[in-house]
Amino acid sequence: MGTDSRERMVRSAAYLFRERGYSGTGFRDVIAHSGAPRGSIYHHFPDGKAQLAEEAVRYAGEFLNAGILAATEGGDAASAVDAFVGWWRQVLIKSEFRAGCPIVAVTVESHDDAPQLAAAAAAAFDRWQDTLATGLGNAGVPDDRAARLARLIVAAVEGATILCRAHRDVAPLDDVVAELKDMTRNAVEDE
Repeated sequence: MGTDSRERMVRSAAYLFRERGYSGTGFRDVIAHSGAPRGSIYHHFPDGKAQLAEEAVRYAGEFLNAGILAATEGGDAASAVDAFVGWWRQVLIKSEFRAGCPIVAVTVESHDDAPQLAAAAAAAFDRWQDTLATGLGNAGVPDDRAARLARLIVAAVEGATILCRAHRDVAPLDDVVAELKDMTRNAVEDE
């Protein structure tokens, strides 16, 4: 029962949360999807589903943050928006609009008994915003505006992803991207 099983379970939980949500995903689902040995989930996650979910949120947050970091390295604010959103677009289309953000899925469900889940989600969103803000700043957007735009980008893309799932169409995401790109270009030009 090595870390490979543990990592597979964390990745599987994040994947399943995207489509089924936190409440709709059980340990049995994670075991089946990950191919991990049955007893290993209790070994690796002795504090239960909330511990697994917290780690899945961290994993998903880090995974996407790496993509944001790569997208912002080019120094062009509008391209960074395109790259950030491109991943979401692929997820939506490939899943036939069944999959969304695993962090949102965990966040929107009430977890009075597991406040660490909201804290992990907030930390992931904050990290994305910080990475985007740094990239926007490097592209010439003033720091205070870059921080506000980064928060807007994360909120708008997450909201657009939900609309895409409801409408089973990427048009909401495409519309949001067009506006965000204009805003980021204007933020650089206003400087």
